[in-house]
Amino acid sequence: MATEENTEREKAHGGGTERISASTAMRHASGQLAQLLQCEPDSVSALKPTEDGWLANVEVVEIERVPDTASVMASYRVHLDEQGQLMGYERTRRYGRGQIDK
Repeated sequence: MATEENTEREKAHGGGTERISASTAMRHASGQLAQLLQCEPDSVSALKPTEDGWLANVEVVEIERVPDTASVMASYRVHLDEQGQLMGYERTRRYGRGQIDK
């Protein structure tokens, strides 16, 4: 029986392996990172396919403060394989939620 995830898969070039769709990759990146960090992701700010899977930037609330514009955020680069399994991650920056890039 086909699951939603299986129906979203599309054939990758060559080799017969299947690559998950971009929307599924976004869910996998934020969900698996949340499990590891025990923090809820705020958003996926970037997603791009790579030769061996997906690369995503996930924004996470690291320290929640009141007002929420004072909360400390972090951006994580998440590497997924073609099936959406987490291969690695790294924090690339920390910033205040109210901070605007110049």
